Amino acid sequence: MSELLRFDGKVVLVTGAGGGLGREYALAFGERGASVVVNDLGGDIKGDGKSSSAADKVVEEIKAKGGKAVANYDSVENGDKLVQTALDAFGRIDIVINNAGILRDRTFGRTSDLDWDLIHRVHLRGSFLVTRAAWNHMKNQKYGRIIVTSSAAGVYGNFGQGNYSAAKMGLVGLSNTLAIEGRKYNIHCNAIAPTAGSRLTQTVMPPDLLESLKAEYVAPLVLWLCHEQCQETGSLFETGAGWIGKLRWERTQGHIVRRRDEAMTPEAVREGWEQICDFTDATKPTTIGESISTLVEVLSRVDTSEGVTPNPTSTVAAAPSGGINPLEAVGQKLPDMAFSYSHTECILYALGVGMTTREEDHLRFLYEGHADFACLPTFGVIPAQASMMGGGLGSVPGLDFDFTRVLHGEQYLELYKPLPTSGKLTSKATVADVLDKGSGAVILLDVHTYDGEELLCFNQFSVFIVGAGGFGGKRTSDKAKSAVAPPDRAPDAVLTDQTTRDQAALYRLSGDWNPLHIDPSFAAMGGFQSPILHGLCSFGFAGRHVLQQYANNDVSKFKAIKVRFVKPVFPGQSLQTEMWKEGNRIHIQCKVKETGAVVLAGAYVDLHGSDDTATPEKVPEAGALQSDLVFEEIGRRIKTLGAEMVRKVNAVFGWEITKAGSVAAQWTIDLKSGEGSLHKGPFGGKVDVTLTLSDEDFMDVVLGKLNPQKAFFGGKLKMRGNIMLSQKLEMILKDHAKL
Repeated sequence: MSELLRFDGKVVLVTGAGGGLGREYALAFGERGASVVVNDLGGDIKGDGKSSSAADKVVEEIKAKGGKAVANYDSVENGDKLVQTALDAFGRIDIVINNAGILRDRTFGRTSDLDWDLIHRVHLRGSFLVTRAAWNHMKNQKYGRIIVTSSAAGVYGNFGQGNYSAAKMGLVGLSNTLAIEGRKYNIHCNAIAPTAGSRLTQTVMPPDLLESLKAEYVAPLVLWLCHEQCQETGSLFETGAGWIGKLRWERTQGHIVRRRDEAMTPEAVREGWEQICDFTDATKPTTIGESISTLVEVLSRVDTSEGVTPNPTSTVAAAPSGGINPLEAVGQKLPDMAFSYSHTECILYALGVGMTTREEDHLRFLYEGHADFACLPTFGVIPAQASMMGGGLGSVPGLDFDFTRVLHGEQYLELYKPLPTSGKLTSKATVADVLDKGSGAVILLDVHTYDGEELLCFNQFSVFIVGAGGFGGKRTSDKAKSAVAPPDRAPDAVLTDQTTRDQAALYRLSGDWNPLHIDPSFAAMGGFQSPILHGLCSFGFAGRHVLQQYANNDVSKFKAIKVRFVKPVFPGQSLQTEMWKEGNRIHIQCKVKETGAVVLAGAYVDLHGSDDTATPEKVPEAGALQSDLVFEEIGRRIKTLGAEMVRKVNAVFGWEITKAGSVAAQWTIDLKSGEGSLHKGPFGGKVDVTLTLSDEDFMDVVLGKLNPQKAFFGGKLKMRGNIMLSQKLEMILKDHAKL
């Protein structure tokens, strides 16, 4: 039998507790050890009258069962008096259940000022005043649980209840904000929309229906939401008749109806109306930040004339569903990512994947003074993952998708030499392929990581985008590093390690800051009972198990690892790695020991044999700078049009072209004196503005693929000096340097 939820030592204030739902809450809390303040004004359902008998009866019931309770007869408009009753009687306040309510049903045209104001004073303002009186006490003690009572009428509207509906929906907004402001103080707030037999429903429901909608079927949800074990906050639940459902907002993908340099018209709205209201592939924003990010993206698209969907009446073929277009995306390069680290990051990673000082041989990965101090091979994913997490995928043409639907499907890592224990690395990422899996799309992202000019390791991230399939693309790719099933026999070796309760909190310090792995409320929104372990943390556990079992922790023997992520792991569970040795390949399968669930499948580790040396995968050779051709063309144009260009531009530009993160060439374009001139080499004189960007990005600017202003704000183009002169870049690069 599961552990009984108790509230010993907790003080609960329930408003409107003289009958119905409030009475049921008060009795339930009292039975489970809480000290209860039973508040009830004792009026009728319209808010008229006053009596102490209702609250007194509930207090007597609680005490008769051995519980502790006191009565309060104040209106919720005197919220400070209600909370003071709790403080005087029990010395603290832990839980507030805002349940008090009245009805003044009228059709909208017949609703008087009093009908409107009284409903809001009791439901919305009353909840505000009671909660505000308790708020600072909860903040100071770093604990609080708050429930506000909404209604289906607030969520959906209801005939004759405009006043009531408005107040009840207002409570949902209040609850959402309290959840945000209270999170760092361990104050949780949730809203419920109950359907139950009470004074407020007995006049509109038949007796047989009232019997099936007992208040006792709602109370268990309220008690769970108020328990210290429950991490839910900022949510809205419908409940009744023993059923509970969680509500969330859904939004269409929408449609951009404004175009750059054109007036936005109602006719454009009319033409795009079908797409505006189409819930296919709907998004589910959970924060105002997610909502606003959409508008920021819209502004960017309108400004650059990108991604403006043609009207339904257009003869242009529709874009592939989900915004996935392999023809545009494949071969696109992401911005280079630099990664600097020291022995500290190596040690932190080793701790994050389960290394411990309890094991003597682990010290070589945990102590920088060890004679054989080394960096774990699987650390190779850390510098590479910045390419994906830095938001670069979102800027790739042909990859327009909802980032909340991204799952990490598979991972491949190959090392060409042991990882240094400190250094500055540069990762270069390319979209290798895009696959259509029907239920979703798969993006293969190849990332080559360099130590200076030397290729250090290669990663392939296989990213699955839920719901983005169906665009007519291919299902397989010869560029994919395939998973391989293990042999059909018992494993040759099995190693097991228990993760700690803080494993995810520790691993995230290596750079994966996704709140799914630390924030209980965020994990709950993803459908998990608690934060889950990073897939790449399990990947690290499995990799070091093989290193220990078959390589004696010698990192020079580790060549490559491939895994497919199957199911989540919860911190505290034990990871069991099953291993099969076949030559230099160790097939592996990783399970949660407690449940038997497979979490890593189709996996293997390749080790170096005695005659096996690492050979880097062939990548395009560096070659000459592409930008050299452009500057040569600019030089030819200056010879023929220099005087005209000097008159129009009147500035000296210094260009620094980088390759692999270092300055590879410098050019001075003097369009300020004489007939103009072009010089390659260190800047010989004063320049008005210095521009720095990579050879590849320079070419994208010249060819019109990259807007200079967008490159600047995106960090690709750096400028020193009179940056206003950047407005004349288009004249120099496009009018006079077409290739």
